Amino acid sequence: MKKAKIYKPNKSPMQSGTGKTDKWLLEYETNNPTKNPLMGWESSNDTYTELKLEFSSKELAINYAKKKKINFEIIEPRKRKTVKKSYADNFLR
Repeated sequence: MKKAKIYKPNKSPMQSGTGKTDKWLLEYETNNPTKNPLMGWESSNDTYTELKLEFSSKELAINYAKKKKINFEIIEPRKRKTVKKSYADNFLR
């Protein structure tokens, strides 16, 4: 059976905004990964691991997985703490 995880991606550490983090992804997990003896890379003959399906909501991703009979795990996103700061706070201490 195929196993997948459904999650909302984190923002890239190279960006300050939250762009491209509103979609939910369904990503298949690797079955029987092997290590390439020459380069040391992890490889697999399972091509499903190369797929990342995007959905606009969590419910759509769950419905797709159930329809295709895919075992799935949902990883809920954590809430970000935002601290509002003012430029003047740098000089008040």
